[in-house]
Amino acid sequence: MPKLYTYCIPFDDGAAPNPFWGICTLNICKPAIRRTAEIGDWVVGTGSTSFGFGNKVVYAMKVTDKKAMKDYDAWTATNCPNKIPKHNSSDWRKKLGDSIYDFSTNPPAIRHGVHNEGNRERDLSGNFALLSDFFFYFGGKPIDLPSELFPIVRQGQGHRVHLNQPYLENFVKWVEGLKLPIGSNLERPGLQAFDDSGCATGSSCRAQSHSEDEKAGCD
Repeated sequence: MPKLYTYCIPFDDGAAPNPFWGICTLNICKPAIRRTAEIGDWVVGTGSTSFGFGNKVVYAMKVTDKKAMKDYDAWTATNCPNKIPKHNSSDWRKKLGDSIYDFSTNPPAIRHGVHNEGNRERDLSGNFALLSDFFFYFGGKPIDLPSELFPIVRQGQGHRVHLNQPYLENFVKWVEGLKLPIGSNLERPGLQAFDDSGCATGSSCRAQSHSEDEKAGCD
């Protein structure tokens, strides 16, 4: 039985999720979701009330592939090199690549991107990357959930999954009923992660320990 994972995206910079180049990927942040979500599950990021985006959907992806992070690193090198961050690129999307960990070394090196050593433990504890070619990304202009789906929204850390089961069918009917092209990338991210000189302005999520993230739990 598919599951519906929902969580709050306090800052959306286009790195987690990374919705570019025809495939939406989640390879950094949200380690508990990356470990447990399976092919066929839905992962949905909702906006923060702090920015007036409460009860709004930033993105929704149906997981169509799941890879160990080491395998994802190899896959991006061969199949989607634009997911590998290129901090000197003139294309801002290439700076936001989520294939940040270079597994050609042990331990993996961190490429120059939106995350740094402060994020290593948390990111690598997720073990897997989630991939989707069936997604809808609304970025800086998230769309309103219908009121009957408000219960799936979780603010703060952690995520919801168990309590979402009664709403899965209606959520899928709603999002597919929008009749948007599958793989829609409709808006730019809500937060620019790089300044005008091309330097990273900081991670989209604060450096958070693995224990803090796990303590937030799910419901």
